[in-house]
This record gives sequence, C-alpha cells and structure tokens, in this order.
Amino acid sequence: MRGRSGWAAGAAGSAWDTDAAVWPGDWVSERLGVRLDEGLRGLLGLALRRNPKRAHLLVSTVLGKHVPQRPAAVLGAGRRLGEQVRALLGADEAARSAVLGFAETATGLGLTVAHTMGSRVGALHSTRRAVQGVGRFGGFEEEHSHATSHLLLPQDPGQLRTGGPLVLVDDELSTGRTVRNTIAALHAAAPRARYVVAALVDTRAEADVAALEKCAADLGARVDVVALASGGVELPDDVLARGRALVETHGEAPAAPPPPAGGTLERVELGWPAELPDGGRHGFGPREQIRLQAALPAMAERVCSALALPKASGEPPRVLFLGNEELMYAPLLLARAVEERTAGRAEIRFSTTTRSPVLAVDDPGYAIRTALRFPAHDTPPQAGAQERYAYNVAGGGYDAVVAVVDSEGDTPALHAPGGLLDQLTGCAPTVLLAVVPAHVPSPQPPSPPTPLYGPGFSSYAPQDVAWLLRDLSDVDLEAPTEEREEAIQAGGAHYAESLPVEYQPSAAYQRLFHSALETSAERLARAVGTVTETVLAERGPRPVLVSLARAGTPVGVLMRRWALHTQGLELPHYAVSIVRGRGIDVGALAHLAAHHDPADVVFVDGWTGKGAITRELAQALAAHPRFNPEPAVLADPGSCVRTYGTREDFLIPSACLNSTVSGLISRTVLRADLVGPHDFHGAKFYRHLAGNDLSQLFVDTVAERFADVREGVLRDVAALAAADRTPTWEGWRAVEHISEEYGIGDVNLIKPGVGETTRVLLRRVPWRVLARRGAGADLDHVRLLARQRGVPVEETDDLPYTCVGIIHPRYTRGATGADGKAAR
Repeated sequence: MRGRSGWAAGAAGSAWDTDAAVWPGDWVSERLGVRLDEGLRGLLGLALRRNPKRAHLLVSTVLGKHVPQRPAAVLGAGRRLGEQVRALLGADEAARSAVLGFAETATGLGLTVAHTMGSRVGALHSTRRAVQGVGRFGGFEEEHSHATSHLLLPQDPGQLRTGGPLVLVDDELSTGRTVRNTIAALHAAAPRARYVVAALVDTRAEADVAALEKCAADLGARVDVVALASGGVELPDDVLARGRALVETHGEAPAAPPPPAGGTLERVELGWPAELPDGGRHGFGPREQIRLQAALPAMAERVCSALALPKASGEPPRVLFLGNEELMYAPLLLARAVEERTAGRAEIRFSTTTRSPVLAVDDPGYAIRTALRFPAHDTPPQAGAQERYAYNVAGGGYDAVVAVVDSEGDTPALHAPGGLLDQLTGCAPTVLLAVVPAHVPSPQPPSPPTPLYGPGFSSYAPQDVAWLLRDLSDVDLEAPTEEREEAIQAGGAHYAESLPVEYQPSAAYQRLFHSALETSAERLARAVGTVTETVLAERGPRPVLVSLARAGTPVGVLMRRWALHTQGLELPHYAVSIVRGRGIDVGALAHLAAHHDPADVVFVDGWTGKGAITRELAQALAAHPRFNPEPAVLADPGSCVRTYGTREDFLIPSACLNSTVSGLISRTVLRADLVGPHDFHGAKFYRHLAGNDLSQLFVDTVAERFADVREGVLRDVAALAAADRTPTWEGWRAVEHISEEYGIGDVNLIKPGVGETTRVLLRRVPWRVLARRGAGADLDHVRLLARQRGVPVEETDDLPYTCVGIIHPRYTRGATGADGKAAR
C-alpha cells in the first residue's frame, strides 16, 4: 500500500458489520408500513426510492449491487439459483437453453446462472448503452424503473432464436410485469415452447402469478418460475404518498459533501486477454468463460501486487472491489480470485455503482447507510448531464478500493474533481483503477478452431479420436537434441517451442517392440477394460474421453473401443495438449465446454511416473472447477491417481516408440508466433513415416484380446471398487530418495517407471538406469537402448518401480526442469 504507513484495517470499522443483529429493513418497515414475510428477510433489506413510481426498494444483501458483500456469497447465491434451473430443466435441456439477464442488477447474476446450469448457448444481458455498429435484436420496457428502456444487442442474433428454453434472470420478481413484457416481445420475434424465470426472490401477489400464467397461455408456451426465496410483501394503500413524504422529510437536509480526497490513486494493468468480452452485453458463452477463468489467476496476482497486502498475521485489511453499473461479472470474478488468493489475509467485499437514486439514511435498520453521488462518466455527450451513485462505500472502513470500469467509462469525467475516483480517494487510503477493454463485436468475428481428424491429420480412423490441435506439419520445428538443449540453456527457451528429431528404431528394436506387444497384449487389454469399466461406473454412463496427447491417445482409443465392444457405447474421444510449466490448452477446454458438460470430461493418460503431469493437470484445472482434474490412467505405478487399470510397472509397448505408435503425431508445440490466442496448441503429422506406422497394429492387437479378458476385468473392477485407492504418492517419495542418494538435487532429472525410462533413453541425455533386480523381459528394450546409448544399468532391490531413468545431472543438454526450461 502506498500513501500511508501500513494498514490500519479501517479504524472506523464497518457499521454493517457491527450492527449485524439489526435487520436492515426495520426503519422502512416501521415508518412506511411495509411488511416482508420472514423467509425473505435473510436475503433482503429495505430502503426508499427517489422514484415517483414506486416508494420502497427491496435491497438484496447477496447481489453485490447496493450492499457490499463477500464475493463468495454473491457467487454462491447465483450458483444456487443456477442449480435450481438445471434441476428443473434437466442437464440436456439446460445445455440447450439461452440465458437473458436484466440490466443493470442481473448482468452478473445471469452469467453466473448460465455457467452453473451448464448452458452451451451462453448468456446475454439487456443493456441501456447503445453500441455503434451493433444492430438491435429488440427491446422492452421496465415500467417501474428509473431508466425504463432495455436494448438487446447480441453479436449473434441466433443466440435468441434457438429451439431450446429461454431462461430470464433478475434479482427480484415483484409484479412480473417486466418479465411479461420481455417474453411477449421475444416470443413475437422468435417463438419457443418454454421459458424459465429465475430470481433471487419472488414476491409476487396472487394476481401477479395469475397474470404470468395467462401470458403463458395466450402465447401457447410454458413459463416456470424458480427463486431462492418466495414470500409476500405487504404494502399499505397509501404507500406512495407516505414514501414521498419520508423522502421529502429526510431528503431536505443538504447532502453530505463528498469526503476530502486523501488517498492515493494508482492504475493497475490487468492484462485482459485480447478480444475477450467484458461481459454479456453482446453474448458470453462457455468459450469466453473458460478464457476468463484461465486469465483470472494472473490478473488477481497483479492486483494483489499493487495492493501490497501484508503477509504477516494481524487484523486483516478491508478491500472493496467496485464494479460499474452493468459491468458486474468480471469485477466479481476478479474479486473472488483475490479473495481466494489472500485466504483470510484480507476482508474482500464486492459491490457496484448504479443508476438507481435511493435515499440514504444512516441508521442500522436501513439498508442504504451512505451514498456517493457523482457525474456519469460513460454516457455520450448528447445524453446530457446525469448522476450515478455508489452506496455503502463511504463509512465502510475500507483500506483500499479497487474500481473496475470498462474503457468506455475511463473518461475525463471519471478522473475530474467530484468524480467517482476523486470521491473514492476520500473513502480509502488506497484506490486502484482497473480498466477492462469495452468489447465491440467485430463484423467478422474469428471462427473458433475446429478439431482435426484422420486420415487428414493422424493415421487413426476419424471415429477413433478428434485432435484439438493446430496442424503445423509444414513448419520446420525439429532440431537435434543437443541443439535444442543448448537453446533452452542459453536463452531460457521452453521445450515445447521446438521438437526433437523423431527417433527411428533399428530393426532389432522393432523386433523387440513386436515381441513385447505379443507378450503383453492380454495384460494391456485387461488394464484397458478395468480402467474403462471403472470410469463408466464412477464417472457417469456417458463420459467424454479426453486424452493427453500424445502418450494418452492410444489409451483413449483403446478405452473408446472397449466401451463400444462391451457396452455398445460410442464415447466421444478428444486429444488435447498439456505442457509442463504452461498448463493445459485453454482453447481446447473452451471447445469441450461449448460441446459437452465439463463434469462428463475424463482426462486420460498412459501411465504415471512420479506424478508431475497429474500435478500439472490439477494446477491447470484449478481455475476451471467444473472439470474434474482426476485423470484415468492405464498404469499407476507411482500411486498418484484413484482411477487406473493397474498399479504394476510393466512395459506398455506404446512407450517404446514415438509418433509411429501414436497416430504419426508429434509432441505438442506451444510457441507464440505459431499459436494465437484463439488457436489450439500445435503438432505435426508425420505423413512421411507412414511406412513405419504401427499405431493401428498396436490398438488392433490389444483390442483382439478384449473378449478373452472380460471375466478378469469384472473381477478387477469389483476388487477396485472395494479397495482403498487413495493415492500414496509412493513414487514421488522414492524419487526424492534417489535424488538425495545420488546427489542430483533435482527430481525433474529422475524419470521413474518403464515408460518414462524409455523416453529418457530415446529423447534425453541419459546418465544411468536403475533396475529392480530380476525384472526380466519387461526391461529387454531398456537394456537394448541402454547399450546403444552407452548407459550403465544398475540393479537394486528396494525400488517401487521396475526401473528408473536418470538424466545426466551435470551434462544437462537433455534435462529440463518443472517449468519446462533447463534444469540448473
């Protein structure tokens, strides 16, 4: 923090915290005669509008609009509402539903509901901001509002013309008049059979319920309503007159002058992803959600660095994230990311500015205690002077405020004396300004990437696997191992920026592969069946297999074939890239989320070594909680996962070769000049190696054994279901012991297991191989490769793996660390 000596954690405290025992509706209830059913009081307070059309204002305590609230609570309320919609519609109908949130209060709520319910169509919110060059789909009126007109500006009008249900989201359903107007207008433009209205609270009277039912009957459509809480609001007959009198009485006193500016103002660059929409004004779907989630950790880190939050224990500072009118969703998720990152070291709150004029009364029983009034800073000049508000900020005891606006609002009026930023610096010692680029749809938006299939890309049949990769076959990427590692060490290059020259096995090595395949085919088939049946039993009846290219891809092909052979199931199977130190391909995740329920996705790999990729996957998916980070693997000798076919460390023949047993596909490539923000990671298809391709032979040979192992698979699955499969990470501990015993000092140079040892001998600069005494034929190919590379093989008795390969710890041209760069 700058401009003060340390954090004071809001010496004045927060009135809303200290008076939590008082319901923030008592003041209005006593004076205006408004009564709320008990079930509503946990989600609502009361205030008085400065609006002749309606006297009272139901103030949500979980919306994050007028009342600062914990980001987790705001998101939690939206997610509970989304879960109700999904339960009502069912997963399939929810996936094909479009979502419309009402401005300005339900812009973030609508996107939260859409994401939670699993909509693949995505969400749109109405807006009061016209955007030049964007055509209007339509509009409707909110008759009781201070700003009545709503516009619909979808980038893709087809989003509102789908045949699925339309879910309309608002913070409250009071009379239902706005909903009826909206449904009537949209139904006239694009009729559909079903609508769902989702609100945090439903306070309609019986006549209003009947009016919505009549509207549905007149249109010949079904309209359902879900809400977190429902109940009645009792109003006296003279509520408008009494409300005006109260506003006149308590509004006669001159407004408190804005607090004098005393804090510091600093701009923080978020690093917002290029071309990512700032919200749902023009549409926001699963692809955008995935990109935003992937970017949040880095953006949160930039904000935390600018705040300079204390690391020592003590009274946590209070930080308010303040969104801007319709810009609610991105600031909310950013606030939540900081809340998670600080883990109790700061009290994070979230609210937004608003157009709603509300009377402020500094009383514990009133929901709007203080008000900042400032000139609008995002309206066109022809709109004239307008006023905006931020409630319950002054007097909140905040040590810092992070104001988040879009670039349309980053105007001189925002920075002027008396403007929002000027007033915020009087409320907190530190104010940060974060500007999100206002999204204007391109007339020709880039098309999302599409999967690649064989035989155009890979030697697998098109139904075997869809590759979520970019074809870089015509790009020169290969270099000898020594040159690649010299580049890595000299300039910090990443291993995924180039490719090794594909190893071409000798005739003797190929004979060894065929012998190993014949010997282990039945054991492989049994492991394939066991892991597939376990997935079907525990991860749902229709999983989406997503193999980690490329070692996981032959296993994914075999799992798909097992499901088809034994269950008659046509399981989708994709191959995606994951890069050590860079994470999983976000574009691939976006494609998966746009076409499938992320909860159905099962990531597949060939085997675990010490579990580095398992950890990488978990870390990469931490920002995408709807994906399950637990992979399914054929063999788990390191005890790193719960879902596996076996924990034996034996020769999986596909580990013996490179592209010629993996559909002729290279390792994946991630380089900024080749892979753009909307591209999948890249790879090459080695068509010229077709004469040496063994990919189909491998999967066909294993699949031919399926019928023979069926009974054994059923026994194995039953045994696993009853077993404690909690990962022990025994392999990781063994690697740490080897590192210490041999004085290596870097566990990334130690590659445990038959598969990883094979890779060391094929691709790296090996130092030695440790082999379990008496391992036998499983290591014939390892011994052959070791002789060819001049590498000693040491036998040992206390090894949890069949063998371990060690990269040369001093001559490290073949060694890369956990971040994919040269080990030091």
